[in-house]
Amino acid sequence: MTAQTYLAYDFPLLSAFWTILWVFLWIMWFVLLFRVVFDIFRDDDLSGWAKAGWLAFCILLPFLGVFVYVIARGKGMGHRETARARAQQQAMDTYIRETARGGGERRSSVDELARLSEIRARGDITDEEFDRAKELVLSGSGPSGASASATYPSGR
Repeated sequence: MTAQTYLAYDFPLLSAFWTILWVFLWIMWFVLLFRVVFDIFRDDDLSGWAKAGWLAFCILLPFLGVFVYVIARGKGMGHRETARARAQQQAMDTYIRETARGGGERRSSVDELARLSEIRARGDITDEEFDRAKELVLSGSGPSGASASATYPSGR
């Protein structure tokens, strides 16, 4: 055997694996590069000059710039991403709560009864007025328990 054989190219399947590995590594490299660039722009702690410096470093010497950035600021990068995810989750939770409540405009019957009790305790309404209002709230025809026909007169 005088000819030198290359194992990776003698078997087409192994060649395909090498190609897949290189494509995967290039995709991971671009994902890392974009995450670093987005983190540079999103970081509120960096001044404009610092952002420009990091960005120039990552563009002019991409491999070295990205690896130095990840080593120097990688921990903060993770904290910023976690804080952003938490803020986004809290905003979504708040939106869901407000939407489920009907925008916060409708009150539950318990809230209405507590409000009526406070008004009676201040002396703004009499006991008879309190009893009538309590009957309305408990029957579902008061402000909090408006039925679907009262909310939507057409019966939607």
